[in-house]
Amino acid sequence: MTSPGPLDPLLDALGRRVRQRRLHLGLTLRDLAERAALSPRFLMEVEAGRGNISLRRLAAIAHALGAELAELVAAPRPEAGRPMVALLGLRGAGKTTVGRGLARRLKVPFLELDTVIAERAGLALGEVFSLYGEDYYRRLEREVLTDLLSRARPGVIAVGGGLVTAPDTFALLRRNAVTVWLRARPVDYWNRVMKQGDQRPMKEHPQARDALRDIIAKREPLYRQADLTVDTTSLTVAQAVAAVAEGIG
Repeated sequence: MTSPGPLDPLLDALGRRVRQRRLHLGLTLRDLAERAALSPRFLMEVEAGRGNISLRRLAAIAHALGAELAELVAAPRPEAGRPMVALLGLRGAGKTTVGRGLARRLKVPFLELDTVIAERAGLALGEVFSLYGEDYYRRLEREVLTDLLSRARPGVIAVGGGLVTAPDTFALLRRNAVTVWLRARPVDYWNRVMKQGDQRPMKEHPQARDALRDIIAKREPLYRQADLTVDTTSLTVAQAVAAVAEGIG
């Protein structure tokens, strides 16, 4: 079932696509194995790019993942096609800490989109909102993102939690970057923000917890469009970085 030597590019690409879709669906290897009526050991070999897989077995995996067979077996895309890795998620998802760790691991620059926007505006982000409103911020967000992506340079970028609510900007990001949703439970988002010493959610909005749940409910369908989903609930920063790095291949 395994073959020595360098990985076959097609099998490697197949393995990464199977793994990415499995993680996106929140399935374990055992879950997928049960759905496809295959052994976890065999699926592990497939995801590692070493699975000498028959068409029948591949069709079973595609069906179990709710994917078209052609999606899994298409020729691998050049890595230069989408050099940027973009981390999505709400505040408190870990985009900054995971992003910095991932950038170190990949040996590429790390950027926070909101920081670049503030520099472009010459104002603190809060001032941009208070003086000019959200519409102006969204226009600036798209301009800055377009500029960064047009450079086609490898990097890791953490984007604002609400970017996904701007359809054109989100579509631009998905076309030009590998998108990763860092998911967590509502209590995790809350605790992480509070741990950073930010008491504003509690002081300024007594119903903040309910508002957070509403935001999550509205944005989750959008976040799910990301190429990869990593649930950070029970992961350390190092484990989350490793999960993202493995998922994006």
